[in-house]
Amino acid sequence: MPREEYIPTIGLEVHCQVKTNTKMFCSCATSFGDEPNSNTCPVCMGLPGALPVLNQYAIEKTILAGMHIGCRQPEISKWDRKNYFYPDMPKNYQLTQFDLPLCIGGEVLLYDHNYPKDYQKKIANPGKKVQLDRIHLEEDVAKSTHLANASVIDYNRAGTPLMEIVTKPDLDTAEEAFCYLKTLQQILIYAGISDADMEKGQMRCDVNISVRKKGTSTLGEKIELKNLNSISAVRRSIYYEIDRQIEELDAGIAQIQSTRRWDDELGESQMMRTKENSHDYRYFPDPDLLPIKTAPYAANVASLVVELPHEKAERFHQEFGLTEYDSSVITAERELANYFEKAAKTAKAPGKKVANWVINNLLAILNEEFLNIAECPINPEKLASLIDLIETGIISNNQAKEVLLSLWTSPEKEASVVAKELGFEPADTGAIESIIDEVITANPAKVAEIQGGNDKLCNWLTGQVMKASKGKANPKIVTDLIKEKLL
Repeated sequence: MPREEYIPTIGLEVHCQVKTNTKMFCSCATSFGDEPNSNTCPVCMGLPGALPVLNQYAIEKTILAGMHIGCRQPEISKWDRKNYFYPDMPKNYQLTQFDLPLCIGGEVLLYDHNYPKDYQKKIANPGKKVQLDRIHLEEDVAKSTHLANASVIDYNRAGTPLMEIVTKPDLDTAEEAFCYLKTLQQILIYAGISDADMEKGQMRCDVNISVRKKGTSTLGEKIELKNLNSISAVRRSIYYEIDRQIEELDAGIAQIQSTRRWDDELGESQMMRTKENSHDYRYFPDPDLLPIKTAPYAANVASLVVELPHEKAERFHQEFGLTEYDSSVITAERELANYFEKAAKTAKAPGKKVANWVINNLLAILNEEFLNIAECPINPEKLASLIDLIETGIISNNQAKEVLLSLWTSPEKEASVVAKELGFEPADTGAIESIIDEVITANPAKVAEIQGGNDKLCNWLTGQVMKASKGKANPKIVTDLIKEKLL
């Protein structure tokens, strides 16, 4: 049966480390890249008699995450023991939240520019909002590395505060899953909740997939793919798993609720185990941790809710006249958006012109130097003053590019001073008019064409004037004067 005769349904469980200095239930550091098993203590190693203590900052950060994506908080939240016997959790249970998580409901607006590039012209549901089920807070497990004949465990990660953000079965395609992860990652970084670096294991994803025949409403059996650590791998795994399930269903092989691992090198999923249900984990409230009232924690962080990328993009469109593309680039990082806004509010030039300079010139240099905007030596006020030199006709656009490069190595100088040092002082207006008159006189055929309606040739005359003035004339002013004389 063709693939089109089946409907896939996808849900995601995103595990994201909360940005804290210490672990969830003890004072061990959460730093990345330390000597294996150096950040451990009796609590995170599960030694007898060691008692956990709640990390208030992690609780508040999780609630803050929920506030950014429209979650609500229950009046009371509690912690439960999830029992299982794996080497990555030495006490043989994980402290997590079962029936009273910190955040309930919510939704994530998918940013269209976060879809894969090869899909952006055929988005099925632009502006879709993915519905969430919950966000709960738990402790991360240790890192297991499997070798040819052995496995090694690093317990530094065990006990790190970990949010699990669970969607409803509300995604239809691998591309929507890709976009959701990119957008969620962007929001969590924007709000300062997490660095969400998948390469460092700070954000991981489990994918739940089922397929059913068209015309039926009952969802198929759910297959879970575990611990995918890149957004591209999530997309590839969904394509494979949908095809695998359809192929087996067409062959009369019923699907069984199960957990599979994704092997990205082989490009296939492999059976791990048939899926346990919640009762298999024998959840029960942790006797060492009291339930909490969420209202005081929510009150502590309510003022920390930030303007999200889509909200900032809309404001930049209204306030500075940015296009949808400009806004998506400028608001991709919170620090970049702040840089642009300071420059745009300082500059006399239009905000659109400032955005062009940030995107086309400043970011180009940053990318060449492998730097981020926080490491930019040129502050936004200085960039604004440079752009204003162009706007007032003191220097040309090309001259400004040279000034920018000089400012990069001498950021303590003023843009106007650098322009003078480079010899970019504006030519005398009278002298420029004389050059324009000479160029017009020397090119009667071009002048006739311009006066006959081909005003694009004005740019050609401008080029001749620029050559004659040795680049000192401002091309915009020259073009305006030529048009004034000829049209």
